[in-house]
Amino acid sequence: MRLAILAVGRMKSGPEQLLYDRYADRISKTGKAMHFMGPDLHEVTESRAQDTQKRKSEEAEQLLRQSGEGTRIILLDERGKDLSSQAFATLLKDEQDMGTQKLAFAIGGPDGHGVELANRAVRKIRLGAMTWPHQIARILLAEQLYRGITILAGHPYHRD
Repeated sequence: MRLAILAVGRMKSGPEQLLYDRYADRISKTGKAMHFMGPDLHEVTESRAQDTQKRKSEEAEQLLRQSGEGTRIILLDERGKDLSSQAFATLLKDEQDMGTQKLAFAIGGPDGHGVELANRAVRKIRLGAMTWPHQIARILLAEQLYRGITILAGHPYHRD
């Protein structure tokens, strides 16, 4: 199964980018044996529309174009469900067992997700009750993808 991260905003070079790249590399290497590919990172520019709903709609359309046909989308949303790392690993395995070809996690802009993207999402999850900048949300998501794959592989990275 191919993993993807869809994100509003662009990551600048620096320590955040280096940390994201470290986890992306780990996912790529560890994921192969577990039949996970990626993660592909698709960044879109934050909308400059004056109206909040228009901004969210424009960003949603950009993310949907980047996701591709047949992609199952999971929104990272402050109103989403909290998952333990073990439950997140189970989510990955369940998607894989269902035959999902591509699973994308969408990180919205400052205003959240547009209804177009929310309607395509198969579920909403959150990275806790706090709100995170998109750069940090990417790192947290990448780390949890890596952790989830290591849990499924029986690797000692995650300890209960």
